[in-house]
Amino acid sequence: MASKARKTRTRLDPAERRKLILDHAAEMVGRDGVAAISMESIGQAAGVSKSLVYNYFPNLNELLSELLERELRMLRREQSKAAQGADTFEGLVRGITHAYIKYIDERGLIIDRLQAEPSVSAVHDPTEYGRDAAVDYLADIIGKHFDLPPDIAQAAIDISFGLPASAGMYLLRDKSRHSMSWQQVEDITVTMIVGAIMALKDDYVLNRQSLRAD
Repeated sequence: MASKARKTRTRLDPAERRKLILDHAAEMVGRDGVAAISMESIGQAAGVSKSLVYNYFPNLNELLSELLERELRMLRREQSKAAQGADTFEGLVRGITHAYIKYIDERGLIIDRLQAEPSVSAVHDPTEYGRDAAVDYLADIIGKHFDLPPDIAQAAIDISFGLPASAGMYLLRDKSRHSMSWQQVEDITVTMIVGAIMALKDDYVLNRQSLRAD
């Protein structure tokens, strides 16, 4: 009688196993939402026992918090690459906007859903991770490019910072109500941001001229 072949479990490096668990958790959050998942269901999806999941994460909140941080870090890395590769202001805005909308299109509402959970994150804005450094960086660029004082440049960037995120959410949430492509949504968002800052520049110049005339 032929002997039965034994099943062998693939041994993964702990870092790879941790990544695998997070990858499956991300897929489940994007597909089913946070309320639908548990340590057991994540383990089943990853092909490991619930106890092994607990070996890597003490509880579900810790697992989801680490997943949120990973997703935000991934997004910020792509936006940083886009910013560094831009050679015009519009190119800078388009690159950052494209990175966010592309993330939403490929990954879904993972960040949005995780940040809607108070137990997972105290931050409820997907633009918050690394926001201060990003705002300072962009404000310095537009301040020099448009000859705007630092406080105005800072306010302009801080206020407009959430537009790419809103565009991404619109693209996913309202697909049943519109036929716009991600490219059309990206174009609208870039036009809004660039147009608003150019109008701000014009207002600043006019106000400065008015003060000089007085």
